[in-house]
Formats: sequence, C-alpha cells, structure tokens
Amino acid sequence: MSERLQPGDPAPAFTLPDADGNEVSLADHKGRKVIVYFYPAALTPGCTKQACDFTDNLALLAGAGYDVIGISPDKPEKLAKFRDAESLKVTLLADPDKQVLEAYGAYGEKKLYGKTVVGVIRSTVIVDENGKVERALYNVKATGHVAKIIKDLGI
Repeated sequence: MSERLQPGDPAPAFTLPDADGNEVSLADHKGRKVIVYFYPAALTPGCTKQACDFTDNLALLAGAGYDVIGISPDKPEKLAKFRDAESLKVTLLADPDKQVLEAYGAYGEKKLYGKTVVGVIRSTVIVDENGKVERALYNVKATGHVAKIIKDLGI
C-alpha cells in the first residue's frame, strides 16, 4: 500500500511520456505551482468530465500561477486519442508502470460499487514552487472537483 502524501512533504520527482511521447518532468515546472491530478482511465465519463473541467479553467489557473498535469496508467497513444477527442489543453502523462501513481499514494485499495478493488485512486496533489506538497486530496469526485480546488485556493 502506498503512503499518502502530506502537506510539507517533498513531491516525488517524475519524468513520464506525454500524449505525443515527449518526456515531461515535474522539475520542468520548478518555480511554478503544479496541480497534479491522477485519474483511472482516459475516455471514460468521469475522467472526461474532470479533464474538460481542468481544460475549461486552464487560463484561470495559469493566470494564478498554476500548471496542470493529469496522470493515468494509460499509454501515450490512448492519451492522444483522449486529448484529440475532447480538445483537452491540460498536459496528460502516461504512467503504465504505475510507479508515479504509487509514489503519490494514488494507487491502491479502493471501494468500487461496494467491492474492495485495487486501482487508481482519483487524487489531486498541489505542489508549490519549491517542489513541496501544498495539498493532497484523495478519493475526490470527478464532478465539481475543479470548482472546489479553485474555491479552496482562493482563485
């Protein structure tokens, strides 16, 4: 079971391929705040709603100094289809080995339709300009989550 991150923890470093196969690292965003969100699967209703919400609010978040990165266990090819089908503007990264998901505490046991299963735990980690965890939110809802983040951050 992976440990959940707490405010003040150093955010685990990562380098993962994006939808086009280009490597993206958390270190590329040093000096900016980063909203890293973890979702179970591209091209599914809840994950689509969440990605579209982030895309719709990207200008607002960027204006407040936040970059947005979505991470799932999907392969880059599926992420490219997802991005193109939904006109997504957020950076989508592929973590098929689930190493980053586990490092962030976003993979493990969860309840799904009353059963305990192992999978991606829908989570959002907000990393500050210095690479420290500012907030770590686990088991978040796909719908309304982006609005809640914006409200909580006072944007």
